[in-house]
Amino acid sequence: MTAQNEPADKGPEIDPASQAPASGDAAAPADPLLALQAQLAEAQAKATEHYDQLLRTRAEAENIRRRAQEDVSKAHKFGIESFAESLVPVKDSLEAALAQQEQTLEIMREGVESTLKQLSSAFERNRLIEIAPAAGEKFDPHQHQAISSVPSDQPANTVVQTLQKGYLIADRVLRPALVMVSAGQG
Repeated sequence: MTAQNEPADKGPEIDPASQAPASGDAAAPADPLLALQAQLAEAQAKATEHYDQLLRTRAEAENIRRRAQEDVSKAHKFGIESFAESLVPVKDSLEAALAQQEQTLEIMREGVESTLKQLSSAFERNRLIEIAPAAGEKFDPHQHQAISSVPSDQPANTVVQTLQKGYLIADRVLRPALVMVSAGQG
């Protein structure tokens, strides 16, 4: 009867806190709370570092946006500076011509022709190109504006007469040429 009531021999009792971790990591702290606190501190440091990087990136992007906005503003404000510099001598020539007290018609004509050359040169330097279609050229609705259609011996949709020159800035139409267009055989 004693054999049935006696507990079986379990061997020596082992304290679970004194056991080595099963993973084989001898450097792991014995207290899991300390390990979690260390992980939390590391994660908070990384989060702070990333937040600082985010703030710096946002500030840099804002500075780039502000500088770009200033550049656009300056481009609008001073974009015509080169063209204006080209026109100043033209204005000077016109004022000098008007300042002359006694002029002959021939001298005035020479002055006007010289001033027109200065103006044409300023246009060329600043890529302001004249649109002046000759009679017989095909009508181009992108560069010409038809004022009227007239019967003519020329083929239909060709320029009969240019009433006013047009102008391009680079490849963009500043003002279309005003033209009369042929309606064909009348």
